[in-house]
Amino acid sequence: MSDTSPKPCGGGGFPPPDFDPDLIRRYDRSGPRYTSYPTALQFTTSFDAARLKELAQFSNEEPVPRALSLYVHIPFCSTLCFYCACNKIVTRNVSRAVDYLERLHSEVAMYGQLFDDDRELVQLHLGGGTPTFLDTGQIGQLLAQISGHFRLTDDSSRDYSIEIDPRTVSPDTLDHLREIGFNRISMGVQDFDPAVQKAIHREQPCEETLSLIRHARARGFRSTNVDLIYGLPLQTVSSFITTLDRLLEVTPDRLSIFHYAHLPHLFAPQQRILESQLPDSDEKLRILGAAIDRLSDAGYVYIGMDHFAREDDPLVNAFRDGTLHRNFQGYSTHAQCDLIGVGVSAISHIGNSYSQNTKALSNYQESIGAGKLPVDRGLELSRDDEIRQCIIEQLMCAGEVNLNQVLFEHRLVRGEYFANELEHLQPLVDDGLVTLPSPSVIRVTRKGRYLLRNICMIFDRYIEPDAETPRHSRVL
Repeated sequence: MSDTSPKPCGGGGFPPPDFDPDLIRRYDRSGPRYTSYPTALQFTTSFDAARLKELAQFSNEEPVPRALSLYVHIPFCSTLCFYCACNKIVTRNVSRAVDYLERLHSEVAMYGQLFDDDRELVQLHLGGGTPTFLDTGQIGQLLAQISGHFRLTDDSSRDYSIEIDPRTVSPDTLDHLREIGFNRISMGVQDFDPAVQKAIHREQPCEETLSLIRHARARGFRSTNVDLIYGLPLQTVSSFITTLDRLLEVTPDRLSIFHYAHLPHLFAPQQRILESQLPDSDEKLRILGAAIDRLSDAGYVYIGMDHFAREDDPLVNAFRDGTLHRNFQGYSTHAQCDLIGVGVSAISHIGNSYSQNTKALSNYQESIGAGKLPVDRGLELSRDDEIRQCIIEQLMCAGEVNLNQVLFEHRLVRGEYFANELEHLQPLVDDGLVTLPSPSVIRVTRKGRYLLRNICMIFDRYIEPDAETPRHSRVL
């Protein structure tokens, strides 16, 4: 009998997950990416800033308070990418960032007062939008404000990352970002093919992008992540692999290969994409399969949920030793941090709660101007939510979970708690996505690693089995 335990692909003699197009096609349905559980769709306006402050204080009083992670949302973009589903403001008026930056400084100060000084900030990420819409002076001011209100760790394992736009960032900008403390960068490439770039309104010269990656490595950035998207208009297997081959010339440390979610009813810019130019599901499967083969041959390790990393990347070590974590920024080596989100639409995860800032810039500015945290909605997890959150994270990050152990850790009697879920799981067992080494242990197989969302949805009490969730992207 072949070994069906989860293993990363590429590097170190590890075989790739079993890519089964027919099985993936059969399980193609919409579902969450589980950067949180419950997902943001379950947040309600009954959760407010007052409750967030109470929970922040409770987190300070824990016997061993968790380290901190800070996400800063910069919503501005100078151009509109038609595929984008992010919360963004498209403008070429750089002065709009001035008022926003003042509000960010105020919000950072408010949060700095909530958390004790001895709690280290081990993870920092500037996302958007386009964080490099800010000039280097403004980014430096923001970092100085953060440093003035939080204890920035000087540990070598800290992750201080920023998303950059290769179309507008110069080598001098990279030099400045490195000098003020950033050690990781992430950039969107999507596709180098000129026809695809024109169709998505994002023209980006290949050579300039590769040159920036080389420069980042020479300047001592610890890691460069590149985002690609498959399923874009006019894409083919050949065009996508050509893009991948060019990127492999500079061996980025991490690659994220996302499936394009065409949801024009939710995201107006996508209405400009011609559906007749989108590759069908069979072509998308061929693109994905070819990309997996190429990355496996190049020694990249499949972490899960579209993420690949080089053999020597800390994510790979965390994946193998069981310390991998997942949050709103994707996979992370910093487990069990309290996440603070600042900026319009940003999400925080403090203790057993989630909260989200208002999505409207005017409301955000008004709240901050009045000296209030701009919390719009959120959720305090029930015990059942916490149990299911734990199960889903273990499946996503470790590929295995012991249900009885999770119930025991949450002080619940083992028994029939998940009888219904195990019944719905049986077809996935029959199809070889998971095995049950014992009645309470679920282990994801090599086939199942590309269908993690489907497996996790079994334990999502907010989703009916086999029901479509039109506000989520599809697997294909």
